[in-house]
Amino acid sequence: MILVALGANLPGSWGSPKQGLEAALGQFPTYGLKVEMASPFYQTPAVTPYAQPDFVNAVACISTALAPSDLLKRLHRIEAAFGRVRGQRWAERTLDLDLIDYNGLVLPESGGNGPILPHPRVAERAFVLGPLVDIAPGWRHPVLGASAKELFEVLPKEDRQGLKQLTSGSKG
Repeated sequence: MILVALGANLPGSWGSPKQGLEAALGQFPTYGLKVEMASPFYQTPAVTPYAQPDFVNAVACISTALAPSDLLKRLHRIEAAFGRVRGQRWAERTLDLDLIDYNGLVLPESGGNGPILPHPRVAERAFVLGPLVDIAPGWRHPVLGASAKELFEVLPKEDRQGLKQLTSGSKG
């Protein structure tokens, strides 16, 4: 299972952050990424050290022939095509695509470069785990061994309650 988290809290030429995420998912096939399933969209508070607009978040299960490092580069290309400018950490953004898991791989191997898998903060993020529970509640964290549902349920109550579902999900 290949999992990609999507987020945005700035509008772009396509409209609102939600419309931007919908457009990004619609563009995945042109980048060699097949969307097998997508979670509902959620409005979530920004988790940053300073005030900024709420995010819209989702998780997609995709398939691709790309290797993890090539997939990460492709995700960065999609972000750039949607106006993402990489700079300050935790900055507002038109599109954020995070590779959460790639078929259970744990990377990097000792001393290696490239993507870090599973995403190092997935177990702490309600805005990833909530949508993930909608499409793959039984997904298991490759290092911790806990399911998405188990990880979500141990998050602080205020984090879990901060998720506001905006739409229903879809199957590819």
